[in-house]
Amino acid sequence: MTAPSTYGLSTQARNLQWLLTDLVEEVPGVNSVAVVSSDGLLLLSSDPGAAATATPGQGPGGTKGPRGASADLATIVSGLGSLTTGAAALMDYGDVKQTMVAMEHGSVFVMAISDGSLLGVHATPDCDMGVVAYHMALFVGRAGHVLTPEVRSELRQSMENTP
Repeated sequence: MTAPSTYGLSTQARNLQWLLTDLVEEVPGVNSVAVVSSDGLLLLSSDPGAAATATPGQGPGGTKGPRGASADLATIVSGLGSLTTGAAALMDYGDVKQTMVAMEHGSVFVMAISDGSLLGVHATPDCDMGVVAYHMALFVGRAGHVLTPEVRSELRQSMENTP
């Protein structure tokens, strides 16, 4: 995993990056993680530089799934979030808390953070879904109150400046 530079970031932004890095490194089966704003912009990623070096159809370590490109996972997370929010509104079921898509070669989890921001995880097919969901909920609980408009703006700027 390539972590973006935290130089010049606020304490809150550095803590969010640390939480994201910890999620990827500590939870077995997690390939990549992305935090997406309500308007679909990537705020945090476990592989911020991978977009430039990604090979179509290959993820980190040659695994199938999102190409390892943080933009790809952000697009998927944003799309799933929008689709499930629309479905919940249509059925009058309230807010969506979590979405999980299990596929032959992996899983994608999406969980609401705050103000429409979303946490997305791409995991291996043999991951323990309960463990992944639990750690995602921990991240959301810790990150939700910190993800203020100022911090979101700072994180967007940081992602734009990542080589």
